[in-house]
Amino acid sequence: MLAAKKYKAPHPYPPTSPEFRRVHRIPPVIEREQVLHVAKLARLRLSEAEVDVMVGELSGILEHVDRIGRLDLDGVEPTSHVVALENVWRSDEAAWESLPQDVALAEAPEPQDGAFRVPSPQAE
Repeated sequence: MLAAKKYKAPHPYPPTSPEFRRVHRIPPVIEREQVLHVAKLARLRLSEAEVDVMVGELSGILEHVDRIGRLDLDGVEPTSHVVALENVWRSDEAAWESLPQDVALAEAPEPQDGAFRVPSPQAE
C-alpha cells in the first residue's frame, strides 16, 4: 500500500532562487580563512565551492550555538534525557539460598581463613 504524499504549499521563494538566498542569508560568523585552517587541521581537501558552502553552514551552526547561549535557563534543571527513564529490570532478590560456607569449602584442597586458597600466579 502506497502512502499518500502530504501536500506542501509552494514556498514563496524556492530554495534555488536569489530571493531565497537574500531572505535566508545568515551573516558569516566564521571567515573563509578560518574554514581553510580547520580543513587543513582535519586534513580535508575542499574545493572552492565547498569552502563557500562550509562558510555558510558553519556560520549557521555557530549562530544557533550563540542563540542557545543567550537563553535564560535560570531554574531549568539539567537533564541527561528528555524523557524520564524507568528501570525495567527485575528486583534484586536471591532466587535461591547460597551454600553455607562450611559446605562450600568442604571439598576445597586447602581452605584458609574461610576462603579458597589458590596458588599465586606470581609464585612460579
